[in-house]
Amino acid sequence: MKNIFTAFIFTWFVSTTAFTQNKPIRPQALGVSFIMNDFTTAARIRTGSLSKVFGEKQWAKFKEMSPGLALTYFKGMTPYVDFAGTFAFSSVNYTPSDKPGGDALLLEGDASANIKMFDESYWVTPYVSAGVGASKFKNYYAAFLPLGLGFKLNLFDEAAVFIGTQYRIPVSEAASYHFMYSFGISGVIGK
Repeated sequence: MKNIFTAFIFTWFVSTTAFTQNKPIRPQALGVSFIMNDFTTAARIRTGSLSKVFGEKQWAKFKEMSPGLALTYFKGMTPYVDFAGTFAFSSVNYTPSDKPGGDALLLEGDASANIKMFDESYWVTPYVSAGVGASKFKNYYAAFLPLGLGFKLNLFDEAAVFIGTQYRIPVSEAASYHFMYSFGISGVIGK
């Protein structure tokens, strides 16, 4: 199954590169976004199930989440794939696995590929994202894998509004499962 999936992804990347030479590619852009870190819902899903969280309406409320800000650099690699590098900071109250927790600043950085449904000539573009990331909470460093969904609203090829969510899967022990929701705006900084 893993080999079939790998072959599918490879074929998709090669075909989009070969058949989309004249389609517009996203220029360099810098974005600022408001984020919410949601550790509560992720914990409820891990102890129960996703269907139970939806069925019993146990999704975390805003007061159970931790707000923050993020800066994101975007650069189109192909008409259907963009690079996104994000640096986020927020004040959170959580306990990393088997570590002392409490209130502190959570710093997170990630590099992701946004795989888009449409190229830059469309006003609205849904995308999926996947990447790698690192975080620092107190004196604990951790690694995680961000997997997400989002969409981008193109504003006259000069700016964009983006909304997204990522499920951050820990790779190291000092990280915790959580969602990061973001709402932001980006502006073109390159040609």
